[in-house]
Amino acid sequence: MINIKKLKVLFFCLACLSLQAQELKLLQPADTFHTKRFWVTAGSGALIYSAASIGLYEAWYKGYELTSFHLFNDWGEWRHMDKAGHLFTAHMESTLAFKGARWTGMDRKKAMWTGFGVGMLLQTTVEIMDGFSAAWGFSLPDMAFNTLGSGLFLAQEAAWQEQRIVMKSSYSHPRYPTDPIWSVDGSRSSSLLRRSNDLYGVSFAERFLKGYNGLTIWTSVNPAAFMKQKPDFLPAWLNIALGFGVENIYGGFENKWTEEGTLFRLDDAVYPRYTQWYLSPDIDFTRINTKSHFLKTVFNIINWIKIPAPALEVNSLGKIKFHPIMW
Repeated sequence: MINIKKLKVLFFCLACLSLQAQELKLLQPADTFHTKRFWVTAGSGALIYSAASIGLYEAWYKGYELTSFHLFNDWGEWRHMDKAGHLFTAHMESTLAFKGARWTGMDRKKAMWTGFGVGMLLQTTVEIMDGFSAAWGFSLPDMAFNTLGSGLFLAQEAAWQEQRIVMKSSYSHPRYPTDPIWSVDGSRSSSLLRRSNDLYGVSFAERFLKGYNGLTIWTSVNPAAFMKQKPDFLPAWLNIALGFGVENIYGGFENKWTEEGTLFRLDDAVYPRYTQWYLSPDIDFTRINTKSHFLKTVFNIINWIKIPAPALEVNSLGKIKFHPIMW
């Protein structure tokens, strides 16, 4: 059976590839509107988006019970880590779509609204499919964070004509224990490694996108951009990043699940679900001065990844930790 996490990863990657296609050509953005570039970008984007949407429906949603459109309140699920992911993804998609529109020579204001619209379209598509599935539902909290992410892009572009606050992500693979965990009735055993594989997938791409215990979403702020006169000692590319993460998450609302009809539940005292906040230096690669269009392209592509760096952690258990290097 096809796994929905893999399909959503595919949908996400195809969407990003369509948005980045013009970047990969390593061409300088047009000074004026370039009709051929516009139709190449719009046509390829629409084709990939349509194929990914149809493929996602046919491979997953069509095989499950469909109902009339309905809502599902998932606020509090995954300790809000999924909401941070929606914020990050929507901001990134809107930013990439904007850059693609600008590559065609589109007017900045029109490109700004195009970026916002594309980001909302991509995120809303999956939510609408969820809304017609009996197993899920259209999530208003998800849509709120989708709007917040694309809105963050839109507000900055309208106010400053640049992104002074950038959403980023990083992933560090946890070492899940293989020690046996017994079901509630004691009839069978499992392990946290098996549970994490079932829940978050086994490939790096799957875990990077939804491996909540190892994923961190960052809000990376450029201090120099807010200063009227930048001090000489402060590099224009140096950012300060605030991170958000979670730990011991093995279920949506609680650490309880079933395997082949058998119920497992973790002891909250042994595996407390908690939230982590981080403070760490970062780099805004797009602010590194270079005349190379190749390097500019590379910097735009990798700028949504938080660099490994020292980090200070404060968590909801009341503990403070220092990480010499946080990947």
